[in-house]
Amino acid sequence: MSHADLLELFGRFLLLSLLAIGGGITVVPEMHRLMVERHGWLTDPQFSASIALAQASPGPNILLVTVMGWNAGGWAGAAAATLGILLPSTTVALIAHRGAEKWRENRLVKAFREGTLPLTLGLLAAAGWVLAVPTAGAPAGLALTLLSAVLVWRTRINPLWLIGAGALAGGLGAL
Repeated sequence: MSHADLLELFGRFLLLSLLAIGGGITVVPEMHRLMVERHGWLTDPQFSASIALAQASPGPNILLVTVMGWNAGGWAGAAAATLGILLPSTTVALIAHRGAEKWRENRLVKAFREGTLPLTLGLLAAAGWVLAVPTAGAPAGLALTLLSAVLVWRTRINPLWLIGAGALAGGLGAL
């Protein structure tokens, strides 16, 4: 990655940070557009593997950004992406925390909090769609995706079992 690419990576993740209501996973479709479609810094399989590795690893969900940055540009890419996603949201969270008690009962604050729920659900659905599309051509991949969604929704199964099942299916060539 060139210095210009690193600056763009930092700047794009800086903006994504402010849109990531509900966590970093909610802006996965835009990350995909940037990293895979627009710049080709990652391939589809690398993008999906970055997310799977980050989600299976202990630590914060935002680790997916660091893994993507690493896969695209090594240490410099990891630092640019991570700092870009963390600086704005951390700053906003610190400022909001200071005024949280004071403004807790404010009608506009309540309306904002309630309004972010459907936004977050929509962003999560879009992220799920982007991650499921590469397996749509394989009947086993589609079936495994749908089964996983139902199991996560209706049971308390540890998602690591589902990730393992997906890895096994991929390793056996079913996906």
